[in-house]
Amino acid sequence: MSDTVKTPRSSYRQEQADATRLRIADAAQRLFARDGYGATSMEAIAREAGVGTRTVYLAFGAKREILSVICERWLERAGARERARAVRDAAEPVARLRAAAGWLAALYSADFDVVRVLDAATDEDEETRNVLAAKLRGRNRVMDELIASVEAQLAVPLSDAQALFRAYAATGVYGALVVDAGWSPERFEMWLADTLVAQLL
Repeated sequence: MSDTVKTPRSSYRQEQADATRLRIADAAQRLFARDGYGATSMEAIAREAGVGTRTVYLAFGAKREILSVICERWLERAGARERARAVRDAAEPVARLRAAAGWLAALYSADFDVVRVLDAATDEDEETRNVLAAKLRGRNRVMDELIASVEAQLAVPLSDAQALFRAYAATGVYGALVVDAGWSPERFEMWLADTLVAQLL
């Protein structure tokens, strides 16, 4: 069986399709952040992106699929997966907790609008809730693993330590300190690192 060879024309069409998907996702993110996920229609996304409504459906199929792409791009911008590996590579427990704080700060500072959109979309239809729940489980699993990696040095039970980290990761905490109080992401990271070290080790 011969391999399929991409012609310059097919490659160009794929590039165009990918660019259109990104334009739609960017438009949707702006509207989700401004008007809310539930209040934003596929028609509104099409208008914002400057494409036909049919194009939006062909590119994504459903609004939750756009939200999923927005979330994936956010994780890539934050370097979330690479940073999580770097946390585990830190040799000392204190350094590991400080790196865990840096992981969270990088995640939120990369695009806090996405965090708030995901938070606000939790009351949508069941399939959307399932998508969001899976992403939340993924985030919590990473956080729990990071804390479990220093279990031998914890001054509190592991489950308590994991619960505390998840509590500090609540959207409202970062929002209150960075968005409302005007802290820099770096100051938030330092505060969270100091707090985790003081309370958990």
